[in-house]
Amino acid sequence: MSAALFELISHLEVALRNAVDRTLSAHFSDDRVGIPWFLRRPPMTASASEQIELIRDRLRGSGRDNRHQIVANLSFGFWSGMFGKDYDELWRECLHKAFPYGDGRRKTIGPALEAVRKLRNRVAHHDSVLGVDVPFEQARILELSGYIAPELRQWLSNIDRCTQVYEQRPHSEIDSVVVPAAQAWELYRNCSAYICQPGRSFRAVKRMAFYSDQQIHPEFPVIVGRRDNVEWSETTAKMLEESEERDDRKIARIIRRSKELGWNGGRYQVFLLTASDHPDHRSRSTPIPHIRRGRGTAFVRSQRYVSLHSLQTHATTEDYYGA
Repeated sequence: MSAALFELISHLEVALRNAVDRTLSAHFSDDRVGIPWFLRRPPMTASASEQIELIRDRLRGSGRDNRHQIVANLSFGFWSGMFGKDYDELWRECLHKAFPYGDGRRKTIGPALEAVRKLRNRVAHHDSVLGVDVPFEQARILELSGYIAPELRQWLSNIDRCTQVYEQRPHSEIDSVVVPAAQAWELYRNCSAYICQPGRSFRAVKRMAFYSDQQIHPEFPVIVGRRDNVEWSETTAKMLEESEERDDRKIARIIRRSKELGWNGGRYQVFLLTASDHPDHRSRSTPIPHIRRGRGTAFVRSQRYVSLHSLQTHATTEDYYGA
């Protein structure tokens, strides 16, 4: 898995340094001036200039102290560091052009590159990747490549081995519950919550997934709280709203929002779930379609227990029947 990740990261690294070099060479008119942009201050900071001089000293011994070798020998950390706050002015002037298909915000590119740098160091130094969310990291790398050029992202997707290798890992534990969600999916998207009848039993699982419209939806939130037998009324909402407990106040908001969405009063069991911006939240790019049709063929009628690994890797629900 480390080898497959390192291949993907290495391709991104080459594309990144070429994009930055191309952009800054044009901005600082290297061909006309005759001095590479990375030998000037500005734009380089003192620490960056020190890194460059170390590279040049090492290359001089073998007679390779030339522009292309210097660029090729600079580390991933050097390139990712150019998208930190020290280069904010340079970003506004021209560096954003290295990512012409991004959103134009340095704070989108910089943190993502820093995360890839840390992952690169992890696999390069043979650290364990058993706890790494590979599909998430893979998607981040591909997204960054798409900001440079859509064609680059497509090419990397075609040659990437990460998905194939990840699917071969030992099957993980049953840690997720899939619930029928004809109404619950809309509620989750609005409130990051799931409500059902009181007293309904569930296994002790970490995550929840939603099934409706012949598909498992592509969001797999963590269950961060659970409360049973909650009276669904404005009186309860007012009482919980005044509580010092964060979960109480959140349930108050869920009660009110669910009523706006057509949920009636009564008593319910409520699960508090993570939203997509939570660090432990997981997702995939597409839903998992359920191909079977006809009476009694629904994938979930009450609830069904699966693994997060299967939710991230199965192409359709038929993969569950074949397991």
